Amino acid sequence: MTIAVCPGSYDPVTSGHLDVIERCASFFDTVHVVVAVNSAKTPLFGEQERVEMIRQALDADGYPQITVASTTGLITDYCLQVGASVIVKGLRQNGDYEAELGMALVNRDLAGVETLFLPADPLREHISSTIVKDVARHGGSIDGMVPDSVVQKLTTILKTERAENG
Repeated sequence: MTIAVCPGSYDPVTSGHLDVIERCASFFDTVHVVVAVNSAKTPLFGEQERVEMIRQALDADGYPQITVASTTGLITDYCLQVGASVIVKGLRQNGDYEAELGMALVNRDLAGVETLFLPADPLREHISSTIVKDVARHGGSIDGMVPDSVVQKLTTILKTERAENG
């Protein structure tokens, strides 16, 4: 059985993330989508909230071979724990490759886990969590960039953020 891990911050999960995850699921028997918690970053959504948003988006599409989890440790430790032989990362633009290549080489050195890069769907390659949050903060429509359930959660959390910073 082949097991792959799709790690990311998923803050929030986007339609681009879901495209890569769903395509990954067509290649591997089991896919672990892992919210990687980075203590150097301050996410908008909490760890468990991000896990639940991904689960909700994938449950709607019916992917029983996908497990959604989180980790605060090294992604290679998670891979070893679940028996994954590959990490799958989506690439949007040239800058993504440069940033991801170093991590891929370190992951191979640390645990012998290879990284597979999937190019983004050209219709979604402009979408990132950062852009989604920025557009939403300025009142723009993020419909189609994220699952409908995320639109609602993002709208709510940004209202709270505005009220607190008011």
